Amino acid sequence: MRTPLPPVAAVIAFIDAINRGDVDRLVALMSSDHRLQVLDEPALAGREANRAAWHGYVTAFPDYVIYPDRFVHRGDEVLVLGSTAGSHPGLPDQDERKLTVIWRARVRDGLLVLWQVMEDSPGTASVPRAG
Repeated sequence: MRTPLPPVAAVIAFIDAINRGDVDRLVALMSSDHRLQVLDEPALAGREANRAAWHGYVTAFPDYVIYPDRFVHRGDEVLVLGSTAGSHPGLPDQDERKLTVIWRARVRDGLLVLWQVMEDSPGTASVPRAG
């Protein structure tokens, strides 16, 4: 049996699958009780529900890309500070890239239990920045 991916490696693989629009790889990196939490929307629970959601998202936004800038790893949690392109219709990519986002992942046995998208604003989970 293969050793499970360490948390940061699992998150990088998940981001890579998102950037490639590879829903099957995303699902393979999810735990059976995986939850997707986007901003203040209700959480979406379960691998198959998330498969359908990601399929819809990559179909609607085929050019969506996450640009990670910083990773912070503590225990089973990984925080990612970065930006995106290809997800805001009518907003040029260079302007979208100026909008920073925080992603929070919880990893168990190499699989993502949680993928949470949060605003990068005061009071949100702190990700150290280069100074």
